[in-house]
Amino acid sequence: MTTTLLASTADSTGKTAVALALARAAQDRERTVGYMKPLGTHLQSNVGKTLDPDPLLARDVLGLDTEVHDMEPVVYSPTFVDGVLRGTEDPDELRERVREAYDDISANADDVFAEAAGRPRTGRAAGLASPALADLLDARVVLVSDYAESRDVDDVLDAADRYGDRLAGVLFNRVPDAVLDDLDADAAAFLESRDVPVLGAVPRVPELAGVTVADLAAELGARTVTDADAGALVERFLVGAMSGESALRHFRRATNAAVVTGGDRADVQTAALDAPGVECLVLTGGHEPSGAVLGKAADAGVPVLVVATDTLRTIERLEAVLGGGHVRNRDTVARMQGLLAEHADLDALLG
Repeated sequence: MTTTLLASTADSTGKTAVALALARAAQDRERTVGYMKPLGTHLQSNVGKTLDPDPLLARDVLGLDTEVHDMEPVVYSPTFVDGVLRGTEDPDELRERVREAYDDISANADDVFAEAAGRPRTGRAAGLASPALADLLDARVVLVSDYAESRDVDDVLDAADRYGDRLAGVLFNRVPDAVLDDLDADAAAFLESRDVPVLGAVPRVPELAGVTVADLAAELGARTVTDADAGALVERFLVGAMSGESALRHFRRATNAAVVTGGDRADVQTAALDAPGVECLVLTGGHEPSGAVLGKAADAGVPVLVVATDTLRTIERLEAVLGGGHVRNRDTVARMQGLLAEHADLDALLG
């Protein structure tokens, strides 16, 4: 039985899509699989209510009947960490909880794919940082990393030191076309010379790099107050906190963007609707836009979303949603599986 821990150098590198794609590839080889995410970090509230869809997606895509509390035995909320600091959460008991869940999942599996938290250090206060999890599960580690420039090699080398002999190699994900050649010619050879195997370089695919406006509305709990098509992809967001004239210059440089601004900022909303790369407006504070703005949005075919949260909280949610870098559905997993078969050493990834 092989256990693979999908770890990363930073938050939101696409680990879930890679983990589930590898699990599907193992199933295609007639192997039984298990999935777990020992440390849940996608939270709706400080007290630890999880809205992490990854275990549910794993159950659906992989046809598993594992209980979600076994797939995600620890929810790493601020309140939970407070308990660790005050001594009401025992690290030894937490490790035992994770190990018991893993034992249940692995009992009838040929391969277990575990997904670590975003950063290697996350969970350290509870004794559950990613390197400690690799030891606890006796897992080989596949590191999933973005690559945008040569300095990203520093993060890979730092992670390699943390995981030591458990590191099977690094998979670069969402690599822009402009740097693919440099990665192949320079960075990969450098890492190989430092005993860090490069297991593949998956190019950036636009439909895996963003979320649809409809998905964004669902993640934000937003009301859509226009009838415009919500199928456009959003890859980034801009905050409209300046004057309307300055905002227009700012917005015109963007593509596939959501603009976040207060519901009472009609000048910024109008400027955003004049920018061709703006795919939707996200209006904060629960304020409805004016009739003039709604009319302009309808003419432009731009959806307008209204959220009850303030701008700061909305920005935090957008960072979490868009930082995930993938749409959470079966099609995403299937597409990633094809990309891995084409651009990575699938045998080495599967161990």
